[in-house]
Amino acid sequence: MQVSVEAGEGLERRMRIDLPFEEVSAEVEQRLQKLARQAKLPGFRPGKVPMKVLRQRYNEQLHQEVFADMVQKSLFEALNQQSLQPAGMPHIEPDLDISAGRVAYTAVFEVMPEIALAPVADKVIKRPVSELADSDLDDMMQRLRKQHQTWEPVERAAQLGDQLSIDFVGTVDGEAFEGGTLNDFKLELGSGRLIPGFEEGLIGATVGETRVLDLTFPDPYQAEHLAGKPVRFEVTLESITEPCLPEIDAEFVKNFGVEDGDVERFKADVRRNMERELKERLTARTKERVMDMLHEANPVELPKALIQSEMRTMAEQMRQALGGGQMQLPPEMFESGAKRRVALGLILGQVIRDNDIKADPARVLETVERMAASYEHPQQVVDYYYGDAERLSSIQGLVMEEQVVDLMLEQAQVEDEPMTFAQLTE
Repeated sequence: MQVSVEAGEGLERRMRIDLPFEEVSAEVEQRLQKLARQAKLPGFRPGKVPMKVLRQRYNEQLHQEVFADMVQKSLFEALNQQSLQPAGMPHIEPDLDISAGRVAYTAVFEVMPEIALAPVADKVIKRPVSELADSDLDDMMQRLRKQHQTWEPVERAAQLGDQLSIDFVGTVDGEAFEGGTLNDFKLELGSGRLIPGFEEGLIGATVGETRVLDLTFPDPYQAEHLAGKPVRFEVTLESITEPCLPEIDAEFVKNFGVEDGDVERFKADVRRNMERELKERLTARTKERVMDMLHEANPVELPKALIQSEMRTMAEQMRQALGGGQMQLPPEMFESGAKRRVALGLILGQVIRDNDIKADPARVLETVERMAASYEHPQQVVDYYYGDAERLSSIQGLVMEEQVVDLMLEQAQVEDEPMTFAQLTE
């Protein structure tokens, strides 16, 4: 077997492999002999077909079969011989000429890039730090009250925060347009659901009043044929309701599963959940900052094959997240995110190899137990992961990423950045 490699554009390589014709011929002959013992053709008894007839009929087919088998066998041997690591499945260009005694092919593929990691000693990582304040708990309780608010009718002029029931007709150049006419439309003033000026124009209106609003559609706008155009809305106010927030009492907390109505215990539970969320957000934000630093410090030439594969994966993940079905999302819309994922995957892999990082068994177990804690039967979840090496490897991968983050925080310059709970969770 003769192997030669030619560098193409970027990471592309063209590896030509010339196979020994004698080996191919010998294997074809062996298969012909085997075929001769069982071949059935019209006019001949089984196993009595002359070799000349078999050669005429099966010679080309058998050469193709033997060639395909030898390609499969020789390809990875040649890659190892040349110390090449393909980034995707090679494309095979056959060069088979039996009459000339030539059995060869060219494998076209991209190689994995070589990465020399940049030093990080002079890099700055802004690490978010935060503590849960009493005011954060108060804000959360207020948010929970708002989630359970009711609307009560009022006899006064409309003001911000009210919910209005309105009928309106919109016209552009004196003509009604699709979607511009609605009845009994519920609108919370200050929500920003409608175009600029619409909600503001209803402040101070009373039930039964009709107001004419001369406005302009934003540019750009989702309906392109309306973008930037002047529009007139005639709006009739049918009713006004104001929000009524429930008191934080025994009845209120029972809505959240606190059967005995203990308000203080409920607040303590909410605080613990917020502290857990705060810790998770801080960890995730810190990891994001470290990844940003590594990505920026290490420009990597990316194999197109890996990007294409990641784009397809992200499109499928989004399709599943949206409920599956027949909807197909174009992979191209995920190109930017796919490039970042591929680059970080390659960079993290190099960090792990350079520093001989292995997943800490204690951290792996801690991670699995933390994930299992939210289930009714935690031990079953732990057994689920530890009962299958592939499932456990996904957790080990996450742990190694955490260990990379720890290593970067040790090697780089770290500046703490105070953040509030609201900033971290918005």
